[in-house]
Amino acid sequence: MPKQNSQQPSKLKPHNTNSAKLKLYGGLKTRTPLVQWYLEELGVDYDYVSLDISANEQRQPEFLAINPMGKVPAIVDGDLKLWESGAILLYLAEKYQQMPQSLAERAKTTQWVIFANATLAPALFSPDKRQKEMPRLLTPINQILQKQSFILGEKLSAADIAIASYLYYAKLLVPLDLKEYPEVVKYLDRMAARLTFKKTMGKR
Repeated sequence: MPKQNSQQPSKLKPHNTNSAKLKLYGGLKTRTPLVQWYLEELGVDYDYVSLDISANEQRQPEFLAINPMGKVPAIVDGDLKLWESGAILLYLAEKYQQMPQSLAERAKTTQWVIFANATLAPALFSPDKRQKEMPRLLTPINQILQKQSFILGEKLSAADIAIASYLYYAKLLVPLDLKEYPEVVKYLDRMAARLTFKKTMGKR
């Protein structure tokens, strides 16, 4: 039976010693809170730069130098400019030593982050796919959560940030009935109880 976990974030030491503060670029109605949530979980000291998406600030030359695709979220960490929420999550997990040591376990973390972005999100937000795809996707997730608190075991990982964020977005934006997936419901309740979630995702 998964146990309740609403632990406080802790300061983690990065692999490198770059003292420059990480900058997160984001805006309203984007996936930025997903990255913010993980930064808060990791206890990272960062600056948040809010862009006015409605005014196309993300299309201005200054930001296109960071992400030529003109989309947020994006981060600048020292000399690194990185975009795509999944890539950012995996980078943060690596930098703050949250990736497993074994290659196989690291691959599983990557697998779930890619699944969230490439499979789960398109199915959730496409009316044509949602009814057909959700039972196929949520049934195995529900079965996994019958045995453990988080996607990869008993510790929150980048995989949970990705999976839980999209499921939470879906609850807000689309008609999604989760009553047939009680462990998924409990899982989202556990995520929503975390102070870091309330500070970031919970503000949506």
